[in-house]
Amino acid sequence: MPFNIPIFLTWLRMALIPLVVGVFYLPGMWVTPFEQDLAATLIFIVAAVTDWFDGFLARRWNETSAFGAFLDPVADKLMVAGALLVLVQLDRINAVVAFIIIGREIAISALREWMAHIGASKSVAVSSLGKIKTAAQMTAIPMLLYHEMFFGVIDMHWYGTLLLWIAAVLTVWSMFYYLRLAWPSIKDRVGPQI
Repeated sequence: MPFNIPIFLTWLRMALIPLVVGVFYLPGMWVTPFEQDLAATLIFIVAAVTDWFDGFLARRWNETSAFGAFLDPVADKLMVAGALLVLVQLDRINAVVAFIIIGREIAISALREWMAHIGASKSVAVSSLGKIKTAAQMTAIPMLLYHEMFFGVIDMHWYGTLLLWIAAVLTVWSMFYYLRLAWPSIKDRVGPQI
C-alpha cells in the first residue's frame, strides 16, 4: 500500500467522519446544541477541503495511485452518507432525499466496479454533471449541519434544504447519464437476455 501526503489526507478525511457523527452524541452538560452544530459543520468543512486538496496534490506531485483512486471515493461516500444519516436522525432532512443520494452512490459505485471488471471503466468516468452534483451536496450538508441563522440574516436550513434537493435531482440525472453511457457495454456483455 503506497503512502504519501494525498493518501494521508484521504485517511484523515475518513478519520473525521466519526467525529461529525459523534459530536451529536456528546452529553448535553458538555456542549450546547449550537456548539454541536458548529463543531460538526467545521469538521465536515475540513473533511471536504481535504477531499479537494488530496486530489490537487496527487495530480500536482504526480502521486496518483490505484489505491488512492480506490480510497478517495470510498472516503467521499462514507463522509456524505454519515452526514446524511445524522441529518435524517436530527429531522433536518427527509429520509427520501438521503435514500436517493446514498442509493445512487451505491448503484454507480457498483456500475463503475463492473465496468472496470469488463475493461470499460472510461465509459463511466466522472463527468461535469457529477462534479456539479457533488458541489451542491458538499455545500448543502454543512449548511444543514449548522442549521442556525447565519449572522441573523441567512436561513442556512432553508438554503441547505433547497441545495440538497437540487443535488438529489442532479443525482438521479447523473445516474441515468452514467447508465446511458454504460448501456452499450452492458448490452454487448449480457446480450440477448436483456
